[in-house]
Amino acid sequence: MNPEDFKILLVDDESDILEIISYSLKSAGYNVCTAKNGIEAVKQAEKMKPHLIILDVMMPKMDGIEACEIIRKTQKIKHTLITFLSARGEDYSQIAGFNAGADDYITKPIKPKILLSKVKSLLRRISLDQVEIIEIGNLIIDRSSYKASCKGKEINLPRKEFELLYLLASKPGKVFKRDYILESVWGRDVVVGDRTIDVHIRKLREKIGDNFFKTVKGVGYKFVV
Repeated sequence: MNPEDFKILLVDDESDILEIISYSLKSAGYNVCTAKNGIEAVKQAEKMKPHLIILDVMMPKMDGIEACEIIRKTQKIKHTLITFLSARGEDYSQIAGFNAGADDYITKPIKPKILLSKVKSLLRRISLDQVEIIEIGNLIIDRSSYKASCKGKEINLPRKEFELLYLLASKPGKVFKRDYILESVWGRDVVVGDRTIDVHIRKLREKIGDNFFKTVKGVGYKFVV
């Protein structure tokens, strides 16, 4: 996909930040819309359905954390990529961001070229070339709507569980190494615990069935049919 294929929503209460970053993104070819607080961000996101939201934390009316939480609970946009871009670099602020459902957390100040690199890395997770629907027996995985069902019954899956399921089911029988899974589902810039994959696999086994997932000790996981 080319930059012009992507829609980005940039949210910050500082006009100069909006102007500088918006100009940088537009110059790179991205379609950019802006908002100045969390309330505007949620409304804009529902209207434009962006591929990526770049969200400040400290804003009037509604802060970025609350806006992120609302977006993650809104069906039509809950799977949108979200990264915080904030001057608050404390560990607890970043933890709060990830707990709210963010895919990444970027600390200000940041050079435009580095920000563009991070944006490109995040958007790399989206590809129109991917198969939209995977059907394996009674299991149907629809990437376009981020929905999965088994025997006609919809399975409620958070974003990361869905992406992990989609990745493994995209190539049944293939052994996916743990490092590859982490990079593909969580990205290079997000630090997660060693047991993160195991926890998500356990949840998928509980929801879909233990027989679909096989652990390859010391290597990773594969989807079996």
